[in-house]
Amino acid sequence: MAPQEKTKVVLLACGSFNPITNMHLRMFELARDHLEDTGRYRVVRGVISPVGDAYKKKGLIEAYHRVEMARLSTENSSWITVDDWESQQAEWVETAKVVRHHYAELILAEQNHDEVDTVKPVKRRRLEENEDVCQSSSADLNRSDTPELKLLCGADLLESFGQPNLWKPEDIVEIVGHYGLVCITRSNSDAEKFIYQSDVLHEYRKNIHLVREWVTNDVSATHVRRALRRGQSVRYLLPDCVVDYIQDQRLYSAESEEKNADVILAPLHKYTKNTD
Repeated sequence: MAPQEKTKVVLLACGSFNPITNMHLRMFELARDHLEDTGRYRVVRGVISPVGDAYKKKGLIEAYHRVEMARLSTENSSWITVDDWESQQAEWVETAKVVRHHYAELILAEQNHDEVDTVKPVKRRRLEENEDVCQSSSADLNRSDTPELKLLCGADLLESFGQPNLWKPEDIVEIVGHYGLVCITRSNSDAEKFIYQSDVLHEYRKNIHLVREWVTNDVSATHVRRALRRGQSVRYLLPDCVVDYIQDQRLYSAESEEKNADVILAPLHKYTKNTD
């Protein structure tokens, strides 16, 4: 009996990366191990997509700094890359649209006979070209020659699906139902219970891969920023190159933490306004 051909997968992580930490990078390794251990998948690439400044999250420093720190942290990776498309958009872009954009890039790569197994990023194309491909991307999800794209996240993002006005219901269906989710759970979360209590997530539960991190590492960017503005060491919590960049650029002060303090988070502003 011939061995079953493994499905190629690209992992996409969206978020603030403010700053990127060792745990962010560790998530990719955990997700790859989990998927490949099933014997059904071969992870060919990981993509980090920092959110743009228009997200308006409290304490969010400029995107070009966050993108550069992510790039520095992945310079020595053989498979994880950084994409700045999302961060360069003038307006906040919904995660579902970001996922569509990257899947469109995969389709275009296949059409142009690019090799997706390398870490060389796909050539940048105009947003208008991607919009055309996105219209038919759902129909292309079953193409055997195109890798599957799965959103990589932590338990906090999974649980944010339940926060009112933070996500459009149809976006949750598209992300989880059409693409799939790989969620790294933490010790103090009960992702299985959350999925069970959500009708939408329960319906698409087979598209959600839960990965337990047994070697606990609760490092968060929030804790890192707190230590930085207090002048405390963050060595070994972040890649050394990121620590050096932060020090050189004098990032993360008490002042920067108050940035956007009086501004409503972009999705809350957009979706709350639309329901009024």
